[in-house]
Amino acid sequence: MSDETTCVRAPAISDDGYVSLAPSVHRVSTIVFPDSADYANRAERGVDGYSYGLGGTPTTRKLQAAINKLEAAEGTLLLPSGQAAIMLVFVSVLKPGDTVLIPDCAYPPVRSFCQDFLAPRGIEHRVYDPRASINEVSSMFAENVRLVWIETPGSTTMEMTDVSALVSSAHAKGILVGCDNTWATPLNFKPVSAGVDFVVEALTKYAGGHSDILMGSVSVGRRDWYLSLKSMMSMMGLGVSPDDCALVLRGIETMPLRLRHAEKIAFAFAKRISETVAPELVLHPALEHDPGHAIWKRDFAGASGVFSIIIPDDKASAVIAAVDHAETFSIGASWGGTHSLLAPMSIAADRTFPWPGNSNTILRISIGLEDPDDLWRDLSRIINALA
Repeated sequence: MSDETTCVRAPAISDDGYVSLAPSVHRVSTIVFPDSADYANRAERGVDGYSYGLGGTPTTRKLQAAINKLEAAEGTLLLPSGQAAIMLVFVSVLKPGDTVLIPDCAYPPVRSFCQDFLAPRGIEHRVYDPRASINEVSSMFAENVRLVWIETPGSTTMEMTDVSALVSSAHAKGILVGCDNTWATPLNFKPVSAGVDFVVEALTKYAGGHSDILMGSVSVGRRDWYLSLKSMMSMMGLGVSPDDCALVLRGIETMPLRLRHAEKIAFAFAKRISETVAPELVLHPALEHDPGHAIWKRDFAGASGVFSIIIPDDKASAVIAAVDHAETFSIGASWGGTHSLLAPMSIAADRTFPWPGNSNTILRISIGLEDPDDLWRDLSRIINALA
């Protein structure tokens, strides 16, 4: 071969004896075939066969298999973000004339997607109060309701849902159920085992674990839904980078240790704060005074490192000043990384039902891996401003 061809086609080498603990990163767009007949019959390789890079590589398959086992699911798909994973479920399940029920505490872009994308296409949504009884939510099960979405605990405000009871009620009416399980991760709660049809994880957070990657997953309880969502994903041209998958695989290796550390420190801080200020201002389902504590204790194997504090209006300016002068915490969205985060936010514009803290600033706290004493120095200033 000429030098030019050798530059393109490097000589083959043997990988006999090469075994690595780290997952190999397989980057590809074009998959090559041994002959023309095999290329012509590539569809026979099946939905999980290799025929083009967008459909996955051994690296993406390895991550899918890991998440699938953690979720106790029948199939898992990888998406560019947690939000993309939720949207894949919605567009795959819903058609014009259908209605989806979403909780008032859902991740705000879910509501925006329903209002700005689904509604103009003839798909309705209704909002339910996550603090309502299962009977109250079930009373909304009209004939055209196709999907009920759950987020437990709720984004920022930590409302808990009795997942098994809601699944039982929905399935009795032929309604599908999906759940955003990002706060808990499959280490603390396995929604598929509770009967949920679709489970979404924002792998951006605890699975990735280092605040440097965006990815989401959908795990399903039935193989036919895996095939349906996989087909929709292919039509939409959605895929993920094998390099990103390798980073998530690396993050998952330490996720149990990071999650348990964050859980322990976050609970200790939440308990300490609730004993200093009014307990009802601290939102954490593992606290005994929390309205959702009984459900959390019954269904969950643990908590995460995320909780919130309601900031009364007359204390907001002082608290925000303390937040702005934090030395160890950073200010930013998301959670689950090694860095601890503070996120002051208002939820009023994203809620339908009245809630005691609707008009207040809510400070969401995510605990990372810094020294707890350094973190508490920042929090003590915030608590002093609050108290």
